[in-house]
Amino acid sequence: MNENNQVEFENSSAPVRSSTSSAVKTAGRESASIDLFMDVMLKVTVELGRTRMTLQQVLDLQNGSVVELDRLAGDPVDVFVNDLLIARGEVVVVDDKFGVRITEVISPENRKGSM
Repeated sequence: MNENNQVEFENSSAPVRSSTSSAVKTAGRESASIDLFMDVMLKVTVELGRTRMTLQQVLDLQNGSVVELDRLAGDPVDVFVNDLLIARGEVVVVDDKFGVRITEVISPENRKGSM
């Protein structure tokens, strides 16, 4: 820091001012700018289960065919946001529509992205 309360960085041609009041203003702007993202649409996917099928098995599917999944009825379903596992829950019915009641939020350390 020089005598004008400026911090100079190597490889930088312009000095940067450092003061407590500018740090508070920056924090306020960050809080306000996060509001800009609140309307961003995200892809939410609920996975009941998975299976592997041969091409012939897929071609043989018709009305009434049953595809067996790798999970049991009543097992938790996975909730993905933009292909990132964020929670698990149970399937519920609300006004004749399916929904998911969140029963577990996955910690950031345990999240996996591959669907």
